[in-house]
Amino acid sequence: MRRLENSVAIVSGGARGIGEGIVRRFVEEGAKVMITDLLDDLGQALADELGENTAYHHLDVTSREQWATVVAAAEARFGKLDTLVNNAGVLVFNRFDDHTDAQIDMLLNVNLKGVIYGSQAAIPAIERAGGGAIINMSSADGLEGANAVSVYSSTKFAVRGLTKAMALELGFRKIRVNSIHPGGIFTPLANPHNMSKEEYDRNYWIYPAQYAGEPRDIAAAAAYLASDDARYCMGTELAVDGGLTAGHYYMGFPGSPAAPQG
Repeated sequence: MRRLENSVAIVSGGARGIGEGIVRRFVEEGAKVMITDLLDDLGQALADELGENTAYHHLDVTSREQWATVVAAAEARFGKLDTLVNNAGVLVFNRFDDHTDAQIDMLLNVNLKGVIYGSQAAIPAIERAGGGAIINMSSADGLEGANAVSVYSSTKFAVRGLTKAMALELGFRKIRVNSIHPGGIFTPLANPHNMSKEEYDRNYWIYPAQYAGEPRDIAAAAAYLASDDARYCMGTELAVDGGLTAGHYYMGFPGSPAAPQG
């Protein structure tokens, strides 16, 4: 069953990684998708590959003007807008007291203001379509803290809270708002050292899944939240993290995993 048949979505940061996975899954599920990103070559190549049910549009999520243009373009191309996936994000690994003003501003502007601006631009169009869904990409680091990503984590906690407040304001306007919290997903953003999947997986042996997830895992969650199957989900936090935020092991005690060999 194609759960998103005849629906129209905008996916920010859709050219690669988690965004690309979401675009592919939405098209498989029957949706038409406006792919947006700053990576024009990758975004256009993806739209060319997937065909007439997709289009690409350049988008800087920190620009209200560009958001307005993208929403108008989606309605003009596909006739309406049902779903917004606020996926675009940036990640900086740094010690807390070493974060620069430029890094702080970038993280806040893209990860938080971008979600606010995109949602504000999309709400009138989704209402014109008779209702729909907004899906905000938070993080496992929006559920618990972690070293090296303190400011990033603060933006993802903010997206988590914003999602709940938006759900309250928009639910009775027929717009469902929910958040996804990826953790340990093998993407270029989370893999600055360009490790192989096998190498990357070794970092996750201390979590229940014992391997890193892939964009398709987040895409499946997004397809659910965009569909009528999730009609009663409003302000829901969907952790897709292989158990990363479930708790921690007391290593060496019963029920803990063994360290990988080699």
